[in-house]
Amino acid sequence: MKGESPVDPDVVIVGGALSGAATAMLLLQEDPSLKILIVEKSVAFSRRVGEATVELSTYFLTRCLGLTRYLNESHINKNGLRFWFTNERTKTIEECGEIGGKYLSRVGAYLIDRAGLDEEILRRAVKLGAELWRPAQVTGVQLNPGGLQVVTVKRGDQSIELRPRWLVDASGVAAYLARQNGWWRQNQEHPTAAVWSRWKGVGDFEDFELTKRFPEWAGECFGVRGTATNHLMGEGWWAWWIPLKGGDVSIGVTYDLRLVKFPEEGAIGDRLKSFLMRHPVAAELMKDATWTEGDVHWRKNLAYYSTVFAGDGFSLVGDAAGFIDPFYSPGMDWIAFLSFRTRDLILKQRMGEPMKMLVEKHNQDFTNSYRRWFEALYKDKYEYFNEFDLMKVAFLLDIGLYYFGVAVQPFKRGKIAFSEPCFSTQVSVPFYRFMKFYNARFAAMARSRRRRGMAGVHNFRTKFLFPGFNFSRKSAGFMVGALLGWLRLELTEGWRSWRKPVSDPMPAESLTVPRQSEIA
Repeated sequence: MKGESPVDPDVVIVGGALSGAATAMLLLQEDPSLKILIVEKSVAFSRRVGEATVELSTYFLTRCLGLTRYLNESHINKNGLRFWFTNERTKTIEECGEIGGKYLSRVGAYLIDRAGLDEEILRRAVKLGAELWRPAQVTGVQLNPGGLQVVTVKRGDQSIELRPRWLVDASGVAAYLARQNGWWRQNQEHPTAAVWSRWKGVGDFEDFELTKRFPEWAGECFGVRGTATNHLMGEGWWAWWIPLKGGDVSIGVTYDLRLVKFPEEGAIGDRLKSFLMRHPVAAELMKDATWTEGDVHWRKNLAYYSTVFAGDGFSLVGDAAGFIDPFYSPGMDWIAFLSFRTRDLILKQRMGEPMKMLVEKHNQDFTNSYRRWFEALYKDKYEYFNEFDLMKVAFLLDIGLYYFGVAVQPFKRGKIAFSEPCFSTQVSVPFYRFMKFYNARFAAMARSRRRRGMAGVHNFRTKFLFPGFNFSRKSAGFMVGALLGWLRLELTEGWRSWRKPVSDPMPAESLTVPRQSEIA
């Protein structure tokens, strides 16, 4: 049935989860007169991945969206990152190589149940004045750059045609606009897959019996291991281990399809448990764990992007614009940058500013950000995930540069920092090249070790428990130590790979900025 068109909204947002609802909140905070319609297809949000915040996204959730009290009451304070390494000699949890904080974290972050968080942000967007159609589904879009967009929505048995000035695509991995318009691209340089579930009956890192059996191991850490984002590390794979409020634990593995063959027989949850139980940490803490029926997921080829991020009348936010990798939990940072810049585009257009250069800059910045973010942090990183000493150096450099180059910016400059996505500015280019270089060097060293039968040789009983990063200059000392460690690695074994190509560059044509004629 064709329904009567209501008063056309100024903005239609496709998807009411975090990225869509947050964009609505940012817009309404600045201009309460905006008529915003959120179209959400689900009756209720289900659990999803993206369950750990980092320092930048925590600032976004707390100081920009005002969620501090809610997060403290309904979710878990996160105590940094922790990594566990193994080789053929490690049989127990205390024998694993370990990297992590010695104390509690010094800059706030959270472990979150995404279903609850998404519902809360959507509720707040509606409270600010957004209209919500739920369940409802966008069934057709005709983009008209510079004019009114044509959006067809199926609501109940009615098909309603709307003509907003702006359409915001927050459809997640469905990537509605990118797929419809041929902008969607698989990142073929990063072929990864993930399998995950929520589990019950998972053991606790601070369990009395465990600490009684390994008292020296237990006493090495003065913080709380169990409320960190724990990472089990393997050759070509890593697993996340995130406790949720109420007792469930989100556990999943992400692996490089070129390096790992995941078990193919049996139920997916059983295969995931079987795969992880080879690691001493999982063998200790998952022996009595059961996966949740109906909450087991598998996804192949995780990394993708859109060649177009916005036009004069539409913008892509969150996973609708692209996804790289869950390692280091960058997804909410990506959401924050895209949501703020989308807000800026819409508000500037309403103030009468010319859009052509703003749209071109938006596309250029996020194309550069995606490409450089990927090459600096993720390209071939799975090659050395199970190398304690290589990951120690990479971790200190990665986190140090994130703290002093990215995470500190909103604390120093305020919300304006979200208008400059990672690696989009000229001043950030040398840091991108530096990170890209050392990441490639460590991947080359790991490949050399495998050829020589030395993979994971430094993983047995090796520990690095450090006080933790903050924004003071003293934390830069960790990076100095990491640089010296890198130099030592190059002199002792890195020379074996100096003359070998470390990797092939990403094809330039796959990440080019679109011409204006393509944005239609």
